[in-house]
Order: sequence, then structure tokens, then C-alpha cells
Amino acid sequence: MNFFAYLFQDWSANRQNFKAQSVLFSFRLLQAFNRYTITKIIFYPYLMLYRFWVEWILGIELPRKLIIGKGLSLYHGQALVVNKGTVIGAHCVLRNSTTIGHKKLVDGSFSHCPRIGNNVDVGANVCIIGDITIGDNVVIGAGSVVTKDVPSNCTVVGNPARILENKIIK
Repeated sequence: MNFFAYLFQDWSANRQNFKAQSVLFSFRLLQAFNRYTITKIIFYPYLMLYRFWVEWILGIELPRKLIIGKGLSLYHGQALVVNKGTVIGAHCVLRNSTTIGHKKLVDGSFSHCPRIGNNVDVGANVCIIGDITIGDNVVIGAGSVVTKDVPSNCTVVGNPARILENKIIK
């Protein structure tokens, strides 16, 4: 994939949503600069501008070390928080007020972050926390709190999240 294709890989997934397009373009540019120490030094002002504009002004926390597959869609990205250790697959959808990250364990340390599969649709106000795996083709309903593994091809809802239905993929 060439450099420009890398930068614009989320563009078509966010048609008519300039805020999401600009945030994800900025994020992909940040990741490109983050690959080498010399580019981190040269583009340090951009790193600070990204943190100020995207995180503080727009309220979307997508850290530079986050791993995201192509085709991520952001709907109403306000109050979106994703921990830097999270892995998100391709063609996923994240909505507003979603929190994805680790949890504090009894001994005071922190768990690993979630791993989210491909084609996962995350509703608004969802919390996905802990060392869990969410399979491919999963729909997570609005307001759900996911703290346990979710198999592929299903819909989960509620607090705590429970499987509502399994989809049969032909």
C-alpha cells in the first residue's frame, strides 16, 4: 500500500462525515510519523497539534500506538476513548461515548486491553474493558458493558453484556 492509500484508507468508510475523515486522516498520519525515531523528532510539533486538536478539542482519544485495521468508521466521535493497547480489526464502527481499555486488577496492576475482530459494530455508550476478545461480525448494542469474551457472529446487549442472538453466516 502506498503512502497516500495508507492515509486515506478510512475515507470511503466515512462518506459525508468530514469530522471522522479528518480525525482518521490525522491519526494515520500520526502513525506514519510514529514509525521512526527521526520522524518523531522532526514532526514533534504535529504530535502536539494532534493531541491538542483531536484529543482536547474534539474529545476523541486515539493514541498513536493504537492498532486499527482499515476502514474504521466513527459516528459522532465525541467522548470516544480507546486505550493504546487495544487492537481493532478492519471495517469496524465506533460510536460516541464509547470506552475501550484495560481494567485495574485486585493487586493494583492493569489487565491487557481488548482485541476486537473485523466487522464489529459498537453502539453508543458502550464500555469494553479487560483482557477480552471480541470475534468477527459482532454487533454490540448501545449502553452495553462488555467484560467477557464474545464469540463471532452474534449480537450482545445489556449490562453485563449477554448474547442476544447468533447470526448464521452462509
